[in-house]
Amino acid sequence: MSGGIARGRLTEERKAWRKNHPHGFVAKPETAPDGTVNLMVWHCIIPGKAKTDWEGGYYPLTLNFSEDYPSKPPKCKFPQGFFHPNVYPSGTVCLSILNEDYGWRPAITVKQILVGIQDLLDQPNANDPAQTDGYQLFVTDPEEYRRRVRQQAKQYPPLV
Repeated sequence: MSGGIARGRLTEERKAWRKNHPHGFVAKPETAPDGTVNLMVWHCIIPGKAKTDWEGGYYPLTLNFSEDYPSKPPKCKFPQGFFHPNVYPSGTVCLSILNEDYGWRPAITVKQILVGIQDLLDQPNANDPAQTDGYQLFVTDPEEYRRRVRQQAKQYPPLV
C-alpha cells in the first residue's frame, strides 16, 4: 500500500514542479523507450549559482525514490567521481535533509531538495566530509579547490 502513497505524492510533486520551479533547474521522471514514465527515478539538472565558482555548470543529478517515500528520503546522486567535499566517490550526496535519521522530514519536496543541494555546492559542510580529495583541498588549499570547481563547471555546459 505504501507504494501507492509514494507514487501519489510524486505525481503531485510533478504537477507542482511543472507549474512553478526555480529558473534553470530541470526535474523530470525517467521515461522508458516505450514512453512509460517511471515516477520512482527522476533525472534532474542543478544550475550553478550565479557569482560562484559553480556558475556556468549544469550538474546532472538522479533522484531514486523508494516505495517508502515520503517517509524516507530519495537517494540523490551526481555522476560517479563528482568533485565536492560532501559528495561520496560514488556520486551520492551527503546532506542533512537527505538523512532519514537526522534532517529528513516527509514534508520536504523535490524543489526543496534540489535548492538545498544547489546551496550545498557553494557552501560545503566541512564537518561532514564524504570524499577525501574535495575535503582536503577545501580545507588546505582553497585556491586549488576553486580551480577544480571551475574546471568541473566546464564539464557540465548548459544543454542547448
